[in-house]
Amino acid sequence: MKVTRWAAMVLLAFLGVSGIAGGVPMIADPGGRPIEMPQSLLQYSPFHSFLFPGIILLAANGLLALWVLWMVFSRRNYYGWWTAIQGCVLLVWLVVECLMLRLVVWPHYLYGAVAAGLIAAGLALRREEAGSRGPRGAGSQRASQARTQ
Repeated sequence: MKVTRWAAMVLLAFLGVSGIAGGVPMIADPGGRPIEMPQSLLQYSPFHSFLFPGIILLAANGLLALWVLWMVFSRRNYYGWWTAIQGCVLLVWLVVECLMLRLVVWPHYLYGAVAAGLIAAGLALRREEAGSRGPRGAGSQRASQARTQ
């Protein structure tokens, strides 16, 4: 599972950095000039500028992804679930974005693969977490080992 954990960390780092790199310019200039996106892309959406989409992108796929990366790196409780949840958040973002823009371009496929990878890795890591905890619940195996030493 070491490879799965590292793959999840690479995908989360990529998503976190690109979420911040995409969200910050949208917030800084909601007219879309820094990212060279015309506001006409938003004609079928409820938004009149890129400000709210930028805030959502920054929070949901930038900062959240980096927080989940930290959880996976430090093996916090439920890091497998959080990895899968981040993949689901990204997938929902992509579906809603494609529906609102009425447009599908190559980055949607790339990030769709990232979402699928995060969901698969998260579920695999979840199985690993559940196996290491044992049948008595979270942390029971570690607590048992600590008592015997």
